[in-house]
Amino acid sequence: MSIETARAHLARFGRDGDVVETSGSSATVELAAAELGVEPARIAKTLGFYGAEPGTSILVVAAGDARVDNAAFKAAFGIKARMLKPDDVEALTGHAVGGVCPFANPDVAAVHLDASLRRFTSVFPAVGNAASAVELRPDELEVVAEPVGWVQVTKDPAPAS
Repeated sequence: MSIETARAHLARFGRDGDVVETSGSSATVELAAAELGVEPARIAKTLGFYGAEPGTSILVVAAGDARVDNAAFKAAFGIKARMLKPDDVEALTGHAVGGVCPFANPDVAAVHLDASLRRFTSVFPAVGNAASAVELRPDELEVVAEPVGWVQVTKDPAPAS
């Protein structure tokens, strides 16, 4: 899958015209923030984990500054948090490394939105490749990502010093 597939998914909600394609890579939180001119925390990163059943994945969309709390992950999903290996990312998420997003995922991928996103007016998830994003309010993301639901599997970010 690719940006075209993710864009087609967003078209179902009238949001395909809102996709921003950057001139440089937005494959990491820092790169995406620099390309979009926003604070890194507002980048909605999609983290991929192995699911409980073989051949499945759990995708957690979290704020760019959020870190997974292993105990909270286990409490939410009943399994230990194990990040996807690069070789498994595309098959289990529908997108290549650097472009994993909460849109147009295969049925084996269960999308969950982390509560860390709710502190922002809008966030910027990727749109299927390493040089794209779309600005969405958390309530809009909840509609267009078609997630299983909201979870709290991240730690509160450390206060700035």
